[in-house]
Amino acid sequence: MRRENQSSVSEFLLLGLPIRPEQRGVVFALFLGVYLTTVLGNLLIILLIRLDSRLHTPMYFFLSHLALTDISFSSVIVPKMLMNMQTQHLSISYPGCISQIYFYLFFGCVDSLLLAVMAYDRYVAICHALHYTTIMREGLCVLLVAGSWILSCGSALLHTLLLAQVSFCADNIIPHFFCSLPILIKLSCSDTSLNELVIFTTGAAVVMFPFSGILVSYGCIVVSTLRVPTVKRIFKALSTCGSHLSVVCLFYGTVVALYFSSSGDSNDKDMIASLMYTVVTPLLNPFIYSLRNRDMKLALGILFRNNKLFAR
Repeated sequence: MRRENQSSVSEFLLLGLPIRPEQRGVVFALFLGVYLTTVLGNLLIILLIRLDSRLHTPMYFFLSHLALTDISFSSVIVPKMLMNMQTQHLSISYPGCISQIYFYLFFGCVDSLLLAVMAYDRYVAICHALHYTTIMREGLCVLLVAGSWILSCGSALLHTLLLAQVSFCADNIIPHFFCSLPILIKLSCSDTSLNELVIFTTGAAVVMFPFSGILVSYGCIVVSTLRVPTVKRIFKALSTCGSHLSVVCLFYGTVVALYFSSSGDSNDKDMIASLMYTVVTPLLNPFIYSLRNRDMKLALGILFRNNKLFAR
């Protein structure tokens, strides 16, 4: 397309969720409650890990970063969605849209890599229990977490810089409740073959590689457990991996659902899968870890008892 036929786009219109006007108040209250619960629940996990010295272990060090990522990931999407829902001001500026895409990709990638790091931690805890403290030393834990953040920053920055080179014409309507990278690429009136190639290759790097690492880790755990299949050994493996395995299934289940819904033509299915990924998953993570984890429940009980004594 020739340059003179292009018009610069200063803002996009987010159509949001397909809800009726009479249902807007109820839906707004529901998502506001979910968002506040997500933030408070994950902040509580970070606080418990910070205050209880018994939780100063590699597993909970990784969990605190996962909780921080869930808060940030949800905050990238939900507040803007709630504001648009309440005010019916559907526009988002071009820089705001690009920024939202960057942080969405950034925190989503961190989530994926941290789950792989936590799977490796569980593998070492079960398959190399005697050498756990030697292998999972503080320096390695910091390196794994720092690597996850740095790689995620690089991946998100690559997508964002390539998107900034893309031209947009008169069509600026996004049939979604947030700025979605695939939708923006479809709206573009310039060549996006490089963008699509990078999405495919980096998508494999930040999703499939961590997921493969998780599968390998749990495969080794299963093999190690079945070599001496005692009730005590099986129970230990389940108690050690149960919470993390639940979060992995929830996270990658929604990623797969989002992928297959995006490959079709149904915007409603795409929105439902995106809601699961951006709203429901960060909400459920703190409940999964607090309800299935004995150490977290014990730390929570101690915190409440101390607060009652302080109040007296």
